[in-house]
Amino acid sequence: MPDNAAELLVSTVYELSRRAPAVVATAAAELASIVLGMSFGDGSTATLRAEHSRLIATLGAPASPDVEFCFDDQAMNFVFDLQRRPVDGIAADALDLRGDRAAILAVWRTFAYLAQRGSGLRSIQQLWRQYRERSPDLWGATMAEPPPAQGAHFEPVGWSALDFLARRGSPMDARRVGGTVTELPRVLWTGRVSTSWWENPPVGDADLVEVMDACRANVAAEVGRLIPDCAPQRDLYSLMRDYPARGGKGLRPTLAIAACGALGGRPEDAVRSAAALELFHNGFLVHDDIADESTHRRGLPTLHVRHGVGMSVNAGDALNLLAVDAVLSNLQDLGLARTIGLIQEVLHMCRETVEGQAIELGWIRRAVVPKRDAAYFRMSTKKTGWYTCISPCRIGAVCAGETSPQALTAFNETFRLIGIAFQIQDDVLNLIGDEASYGKESLGDLLEAKRTVMLIHLFRTAPDSERSRLLENIARPRSEKTFSDAQEVLAAMQHHGSINYAIALADKLARRGVSRFERDLTFLAESEYKGVLRQIAHYVTTRPL
Repeated sequence: MPDNAAELLVSTVYELSRRAPAVVATAAAELASIVLGMSFGDGSTATLRAEHSRLIATLGAPASPDVEFCFDDQAMNFVFDLQRRPVDGIAADALDLRGDRAAILAVWRTFAYLAQRGSGLRSIQQLWRQYRERSPDLWGATMAEPPPAQGAHFEPVGWSALDFLARRGSPMDARRVGGTVTELPRVLWTGRVSTSWWENPPVGDADLVEVMDACRANVAAEVGRLIPDCAPQRDLYSLMRDYPARGGKGLRPTLAIAACGALGGRPEDAVRSAAALELFHNGFLVHDDIADESTHRRGLPTLHVRHGVGMSVNAGDALNLLAVDAVLSNLQDLGLARTIGLIQEVLHMCRETVEGQAIELGWIRRAVVPKRDAAYFRMSTKKTGWYTCISPCRIGAVCAGETSPQALTAFNETFRLIGIAFQIQDDVLNLIGDEASYGKESLGDLLEAKRTVMLIHLFRTAPDSERSRLLENIARPRSEKTFSDAQEVLAAMQHHGSINYAIALADKLARRGVSRFERDLTFLAESEYKGVLRQIAHYVTTRPL
């Protein structure tokens, strides 16, 4: 819980980055290269800057800010009072901005987007409410409450901002800003009770964390029902439950369910197929870990380390078989046409995946490092892009009854680009991420000699003498490598700028994906389901690295 205003700002930016990536991406585009220094009435200071499509908020004042923002206690009070305009409530000297005129306006727009679109998330409201309640001496009396809007039903909670939001009438029409759809915030959290995202009128923004949690939980429950609770439990079915029980981001289930809803289907119609996707995914992971000789998956020992290769291969096969059965079981609820469409999508997805795996394993076996990023793009799209991003959208669309090749193909390029960017970021996290949060063995990709964008860039830029030594390093089998061997390759990547190159490339690809989203998916009516798809498209550019 924040103890001062600067910590509140840092916590707010962090929460918005997790829960509303499209909001953060829009605000970061406005802030651009401006470095903002902020000081508050409680003596705390903070820095806000943009890095690619991310907002980076840190404690402490910057050395040379482009804009300085001084915000005293009285000004902080009026942040919570949405009944008054800032110009009406802030006294002289309570708020001070210094800097270039254009830069000040850009900062103003940045905070306008964050406030207008972020304040509707109940997690943000709760964060600020907790801060307010810890410092009651900062808050004075507010204006008398105006009468509620006609037809509005609300119970005052004692915080003027929340009461104002609950009191307001119908939201303004959505308007397009910076390539994304924006609306005034809505109340999901009243201070006492909350409502689910699908039980509210459609809007352009949604809390991505809550949506993914809900979709993941529903699909996890379905996976639990699909895996048999019978013998041989110890040697088969308990192994099949292992990887699904370790959890995950919930990206595939969310894409499938949101795509179904965006095309007018019922979200529950996509749950069984989303569960099948998770079964396929975990079956692929079991086999991948064996092929790559990986030791950890999602923070725990891999299945073959725990139970041996033979039993793990069998469990992976069973997961894939059960996934096929789950797809076929849609026949009763979705009918013949949609089930045939789902079978066709699943077969295509599986073929792309095994082809991509074959390409990478061939490179490793022959000690080949591709020279161009395009080779990685092709391999990554086949190996993970289809079953992680493209196929979930297409499968969700089929669950809604959409089988037109033209409509299904409209998802391809957007989520091909998003999928590549997402995989590059995962590769980066394996090198510089926190192992506890990333969930895989630190530097495991280097020990396994994965052909990542960073490795391709390194071999493209390193001198011949260094490249020969590096090739000898990565060509050795995993069993003959040490952690210091991986550290040697990592040091070379850092020296030649390969990691920074990969981060910038992922951001570039994701931006292109976002642009294609707004161009290719215009046939989808604006709804909260489409808003979730949009948030996921922006998620790749905003998640912390």
